[in-house]
Order: sequence, then structure tokens, then C-alpha cells
Amino acid sequence: MSENLSSLHSKAAEPGATIKKPRLGWLDALRGFTMILVVTNHVALKSFDMKIRWSVALQLFLLFRMPLFFFISGFLAYKAGRVWNARTLGELSLKKLRVQIIPTVVFFLLFLAMVPTTPFADSLSEALASSMKAGYWFTLVLLYMLLTYYLFSYVESKLRINSWIPITLLFIVSLCFFETCYLPKYFSWAAGHKGPQNEFLNYTSLVEMFRYFPFFLFGSIVHRYWEQAQRLMDSRWFFPVVMLLALVCTLDLLKWHTLRMAWTSLPHTLAMFLLLSMVFMFFRHYHDFFEQTRFGRGLQFIGRRTLDIYLLHYFFLPKLPMVGQFFYLHRHNNFILDTTASLAVALVVVAFCIIVSQLLRVSPFLKKYLFGR
Repeated sequence: MSENLSSLHSKAAEPGATIKKPRLGWLDALRGFTMILVVTNHVALKSFDMKIRWSVALQLFLLFRMPLFFFISGFLAYKAGRVWNARTLGELSLKKLRVQIIPTVVFFLLFLAMVPTTPFADSLSEALASSMKAGYWFTLVLLYMLLTYYLFSYVESKLRINSWIPITLLFIVSLCFFETCYLPKYFSWAAGHKGPQNEFLNYTSLVEMFRYFPFFLFGSIVHRYWEQAQRLMDSRWFFPVVMLLALVCTLDLLKWHTLRMAWTSLPHTLAMFLLLSMVFMFFRHYHDFFEQTRFGRGLQFIGRRTLDIYLLHYFFLPKLPMVGQFFYLHRHNNFILDTTASLAVALVVVAFCIIVSQLLRVSPFLKKYLFGR
């Protein structure tokens, strides 16, 4: 999930590309930071057995951690130099099918066989019926997004027009699907994450694509119009306005509840987009720090191992429900304490994942088919 523009470099690494650009270190660091947030959230929910409403930290991070992941994926999916034709579409699609499906299936089945206390058949049936797939939904949903985006890019190239209209229309359509997920009163057919009403959406995890595809497309649009986006981010007024709006929308969503209307989830939607934009701008602004310091290089390494960590970390989450009970009993004004506790355990889990990943990568076969490299 990260990269951008700069000087030319050797030949292409992907089908349909003519040149390969050097990695942006700060974007790798951002991806690593986001992966740490994901593991931190899972430590709180699965290890500490906390509920989201018990923690302001959980509620806040939930607004932007996964949207930011998909935003970075969309940012990387756009390649300005890629020539779209039937061969490019087919080769890219087959490559992503291999990279996304094989590791997911292997680790998903291995996890169900090793970790849950219920019989394997029961665990499998329950996991398949859930849109979250025992946690292994991300790579499946990202595959849906990539295939959709590749097909769109192929069709767009055949239009032979250089216009912002097609990608904007797709973004608007994705926003409409996104909103239905949070308005079950009016769109019960798309309320898969609110309950068991829609078995098809849950079994396929398509409801999760509805919830996150706008952020993927947002990332692609930002990269597509990167020069204009950078000028906007560098203006004196843009970041303060984004920060103010993010503060208002987040406070209303978590505390005030005054801007909600029966037919819209506008504060929720804006909070997600604005918060991820703030984090993205922060890492870009301090790119030298994240590219040149040891701390930044550590985040970059984690960022280049996000697939490995995502697939492995569920195996290493400890069971510490007593910590969650403590925060339940003392759940007011504990933002720093519950964040620090979850982060500390998450860093240990990430370290174990990296060690196991490095061991598995000794085998070229496992490196290719388990981690897509």
C-alpha cells in the first residue's frame, strides 16, 4: 500500500507498467503505522475482550484505521504509466488472485484448525457465515476492490478521454453504497454488518467492500491528481480547515449527537475522510523524519511486511480479559492508559509476526505463495 512519483528507475515490475518508481519511505512508514493500529485494535477487542463503547481510543481509531489502509491501497493501485489492454487486465487480475487468495485461504484454515476452542467444522461454518471471516476478510475485500478498479481502468482507457468524470462517478456510486450500510432503516438489504439479514452479503463479505471502497477510490483519485493534491495540502488554510471540521464531526459522532438526521450519516462519513486525510498529511509533511530516522525506518520495515503481519498476528493475540474488565470498571478518562496498554502488547505481537515471517521467507516457495513475493 505505498509509493509515488520521483526519478525514473529500471524496468517495470508489474504487467502493463513501463517504468518502476522508487518507493516513498514515508508512505511505507504510514502503512506500518496503520498496521500497528490494526493490531492494537485487535489486542483491545480480542485479547482484552473490551467493547468499543468502553474506550474513547477504540472509537476514535475505528473511524480512520481501516479507511486509511484502503486509502493507501487505492493510492498505490493507480499507475500513471500503465498501458491498459486485455493482456494487462488478465495478467494483473491473475496475479492478484494468487497473491490475495492463496495466503488468505491457507492462514484462514490453519487459524480455525489451531486457535478456536470449538470443533473445526463448527468454526468454519460460523466464520464463512460472517462477513469478517474470523478476521481474514481484508485480503478478500481488497481483491474485490482491485479487480473492480482494474476493470474500470480498462474500460476507462477505451473511452480515450482524459477526464475526471468517470472516476468521480464511480466514487459517487461507491459513496451511495457506503451510506446504505449505515442507514438500515431505509436500506435493510445492505445492513449485513448490522445483523444477519443478508446472508449473501455476509458470505461474500461484499458488505465490507461497500463500507470501504470509497476510501480506496479516494486514494486513487489523490494519486491521480497528485500535483494538485500537493498544492492543496501545502496551502496555509487547508490543514486548519480539515482539522476543525474533523474535530466537529468526531465530537458530534462520539459525544454531542446533535447533527444526526434520520436520512444521513454525514458527520460519520466526514469524520472518516477528514481524519485519514489528517494522518496522511502529517506523514507527508514530516517525510524526512519518517524516511531518515531509525524510528521511521522501523515503521517502513513494518509497512513492507503488512501482509505477513496481518496473516500471522491472529495466532499470537494473548487472552487477557482481566485487562478489559479493569478498563470497564475505570472506563472514564483512560484514553492514554488503554491506548498504551493495547499498543505495548501490539508491538510484542508485531515482533513475533516479523520473526515468524522471516523464518518462513527462508523458503522461496513459501515466500512466493504465502506472502506474494
